[in-house]
Amino acid sequence: MKFSRIPLRFSRRVITVAASIGAVSALAMGAAGAATSSPEVTASGSITGAPFVFQLVPSPGIASCLPHAGGTVAIFPHEQNDTMVVSVHGMPANAEFDLFVTQTPTPPNVGLSWYQTDVNAGSTGSGMATVQGIFDQETFTAVPNPNAALKFDAVHQFHLGLWFNDPQVPFNLHCEGTATAPKVTIFNGEQHAGIQVLNTSNFPDNAGPLSHVHR
Repeated sequence: MKFSRIPLRFSRRVITVAASIGAVSALAMGAAGAATSSPEVTASGSITGAPFVFQLVPSPGIASCLPHAGGTVAIFPHEQNDTMVVSVHGMPANAEFDLFVTQTPTPPNVGLSWYQTDVNAGSTGSGMATVQGIFDQETFTAVPNPNAALKFDAVHQFHLGLWFNDPQVPFNLHCEGTATAPKVTIFNGEQHAGIQVLNTSNFPDNAGPLSHVHR
């Protein structure tokens, strides 16, 4: 699978992170033995920290139906925000997924969650997405209004979770054990998604991978 170049051009300083993203691609495609080429990503500002690379691991029950499912994430910190590159492999061909930034990694209680991007697998079961935003130790949600019915101070979200976009896909793959109907969750734009397929439970609940990224 060959990835095309992904240009993100800004007016200040241009940086190239091709080598690190190429490593992410190689890790994601390694199980299939496919050749990859490194895409070039450019971003604003100067790097204030080294790229942080970590793995996405199978959610409970997924290894039994998708034994090679996995993913790799690289976060590149910049002065004003971060670039996150997500690469997945071992997925059903042409399946669609939804990535969320979450408070804790594993369902049913993932805490406060933020819909971040779609990640679509191609014919080989591999896919990639690149997004710009705040994906570091400063990522949080708050409701500071003292008159609101719901009020809370800053709650950090340091984990990632990936969900099947279509509930029927994991059900057809028998990822849900003896269930007689697909399980429907809220984790896509229509709030009609499937179960979680990958997460960051390889990190502690209170110290997810985003907490290790510094700008």
